[in-house]
Amino acid sequence: MKKKENMENASKLKIIPLGGLEQIGMNITAFEYEDSIIVVDCGLAFPADDMLGIDLVIPDITYLKDNFDKVKGFMITHGHEDHIGALPYVLKELNIPIYATRLTMGIIENKLKEHDLVKGTKRKVVKFGQSINLGDFRIEFIKTNHSIVDAAALAIYSPAGCVVHTGDFKVDYTPVFGDAIDLQRFAEIGKKGVLALMCDSTNAERPGFTASERTVGKTFDTLFEDHKNDRIFVATFASNVDRVQQIINTAYKFGRKVVVEGRSMVNIIETAQNLGCISIPENTLIEIDKLKNYPDEQQVIITTGSQGESMAALSRMASNMHRKITIGPGDTVIFSSSPIPGNEKAVTRVINELLRKGADVVFQDTHVSGHACQEEIKLIYSLVKPKYSIPVHGEYKHLKAQAKIAQSLGIDKDNIFILSSGDVLEMDAQEAKVTGKVQVGGILVDGLGVGDVGNVVLRDRQHLAEDGILIVVMSLDKYTGQLAAGPDIVSRGFVYVRESDELMEEAREVVDSAVNALINRGISDWGKLKSTTKESLSDFVWKKTKRRPMILPIIMEV
Repeated sequence: MKKKENMENASKLKIIPLGGLEQIGMNITAFEYEDSIIVVDCGLAFPADDMLGIDLVIPDITYLKDNFDKVKGFMITHGHEDHIGALPYVLKELNIPIYATRLTMGIIENKLKEHDLVKGTKRKVVKFGQSINLGDFRIEFIKTNHSIVDAAALAIYSPAGCVVHTGDFKVDYTPVFGDAIDLQRFAEIGKKGVLALMCDSTNAERPGFTASERTVGKTFDTLFEDHKNDRIFVATFASNVDRVQQIINTAYKFGRKVVVEGRSMVNIIETAQNLGCISIPENTLIEIDKLKNYPDEQQVIITTGSQGESMAALSRMASNMHRKITIGPGDTVIFSSSPIPGNEKAVTRVINELLRKGADVVFQDTHVSGHACQEEIKLIYSLVKPKYSIPVHGEYKHLKAQAKIAQSLGIDKDNIFILSSGDVLEMDAQEAKVTGKVQVGGILVDGLGVGDVGNVVLRDRQHLAEDGILIVVMSLDKYTGQLAAGPDIVSRGFVYVRESDELMEEAREVVDSAVNALINRGISDWGKLKSTTKESLSDFVWKKTKRRPMILPIIMEV
């Protein structure tokens, strides 16, 4: 009987998103069939405002570790942080092979070098149209367009059927580098029958088509013409190699020299150059130290920091912290990106800073998205003709917008699945349903610590940030149990002590009388003394200030 049951369950394909839904970032999805698991992408997310002191967030891969014997490899769609950023951390716990296209692998190798993981990690560069056989799966890499070169969609074949995962994509008929998206292949796969489509939802709310990356090149030509006598700065994403290519093309046309500034951008451009993904005319790119040999009107500085990141090159230039470049009147700064949701304040701060310095700032029409709008999403659905629709890559509102598109194209409402991270979706040609949940979540990285800061620590940091801390220090006589010294109160981030002598003295007296009342009753249990100190001080401070600082009693024995 058991065997028969197993056979019935065996024929289902499980799709388990371990991150990347409910948010933009931390994309990672497991595909499981019987004894085989493959993992698509392994990205990080940047910390939310309330994650004080956290550098980045990586996915919880408990499910993959628990099923380590089944996991065959990582399939990476493209080289953006939200798809590859967690690899160095995850590989330390789950050393499995990585399959990716040329530039994507080049960027991953840079990361592995930083973490000293190159030797121990098996890697395979995959060409478009090539298939990888792993366990019960065959995975084909299909050419797409995105704001980084060598982006791929995946056709994942299993005995239960074929799932097409678009990765991040747009339809660009005139890409800056390489070929247009392979729509023909999507159509051929669609003809053979596709079980499910997992499609990028980032721009699913936007009608129409996303403009070609090439349109930005024309905008740069116009801007360079309008600012002939200025030194020009262009801030963009480090990974947008095509954008950098176009800025370099325009700079070359106008006889300008180009400096690339910002560590992440320098690394990616170097990798792209070595792999032939960018072509730079001779003598156009120069070192930053050589800038002084050229007048301002012959200079272009391409820099990171388009998102207002405080430590990126542009922010350092804007706040006079950059060692080699200061920005002032006669400079034009072009923001060639749009703010990622949540970064608007930081970007505005940098723009204000630049304007104060007398620079001219341009931030309109110098960016196109790397993600498909509604018409392109419809095109992919029409070519692939999936039975089931699984919107991915986006917040709930983006996923919902794509679900609407799928419905408008005739996909049955019951065949559209808006999943949450951790859901286990089981499917075959007959039916699909969510059958369970696995452990998921964000692991916080702070400095060199991975996962040692959890919700409790974050809550404490929030508490400290909002109300400060009071430390109560007292000494008890070892033999008599009486107070030998204190209680003394130290305040940090609560009130400025010099101007609040009266309040602090009253607080000291409140604690003193509460502690002495206990001691006089013969109670010298430290736990009781600490809790009484906390309660009495907390009540007093709340009545006087309507604040609840963290209270930390310290008792010593003398």
